[in-house]
Amino acid sequence: MGQPASLAEVWRGPFQESHHVGHAVICDGSGQIVAAWGDPDAVVLPRSSSKMIQALPLVTSGAADARGLTTEHLALACASHQGAAIHVERVNRWLADLGLDDSALLCGPQVSRDTDLKLAMIRNYETPCRVHNNCSGKHAGFLTLAQHLGAGPDYVDPDHPVQAACLEAFETVTDQASPGFGIDGCSAPNFATTMHGMARAMAWFATSAQRSDTMSTSASRLVEAMHTHPELVAGEGRACTRLMRVASEPVALKTGAEGYFTAILPTRGLGVAVKAADGATRAAECAIAALLVRLEMLDAEHPEVKAFLNPPIVNRDGLVTGEIRPAPGLLA
Repeated sequence: MGQPASLAEVWRGPFQESHHVGHAVICDGSGQIVAAWGDPDAVVLPRSSSKMIQALPLVTSGAADARGLTTEHLALACASHQGAAIHVERVNRWLADLGLDDSALLCGPQVSRDTDLKLAMIRNYETPCRVHNNCSGKHAGFLTLAQHLGAGPDYVDPDHPVQAACLEAFETVTDQASPGFGIDGCSAPNFATTMHGMARAMAWFATSAQRSDTMSTSASRLVEAMHTHPELVAGEGRACTRLMRVASEPVALKTGAEGYFTAILPTRGLGVAVKAADGATRAAECAIAALLVRLEMLDAEHPEVKAFLNPPIVNRDGLVTGEIRPAPGLLA
């Protein structure tokens, strides 16, 4: 296995205090590597960066159309959301349309990451629910597919028809047999692949509108839903939402736990995958911002971009003591 490459540096005054390494791959629509840092063959768990792949069977099966799902539903199916009111209310309505409630979700409860809602719930002595989980939209999609297939409620079981459909989609778009899976934070299987495989999958999504087969047209709908509703894919303050809003062209961005990040660039026909080896979100956000600047999708001087490309390090007294910088090789 090749060695990881430099992704991001942390500077305090004139001193480089920390150094994040990892892997990054850019692929074109043919699946070929356009550029790479680190090891393209490194096997990783893409975590929530693979949610658009997990949402594919929801659309390809006909379940989404049978239930009349909108682009908002599809964006939520791909989301790692904040658990804000705009997310919770929509997922609750989705569950109600299925004749279900919070108890049907198998993702586990999670405290809302939205400050206003979290404080309101504390004041009202309300307990966090499963719908507040950042993956509740994906799980609502799983439940929709399970009902459509006439399958049982244990949809996170690796042998369940929903997960079998997810694995088939995953191996198709990565063009690789997955070596296995880990159980994600939301209890669903998360399938492993190489960095090249994941970048290839994102490029496949990026070029999906150019094809007319059912799987490709389904992927195109998911990409459109993501860049149409950036506030549902993540939420206020989050890198996915903020960077999608200021990109010069439509782009679908998706973060994943443990320092993963992906990008789908439909107008360029490119897919990007990033993994910080130490799992640091700050490194993955810095690296994906740098690569999108490199590809002229983002303006390095835009305040929303600088917030992730060169975020300041601020001490307890509000003094700027340093900054995070992308590794020089990422920008040019």
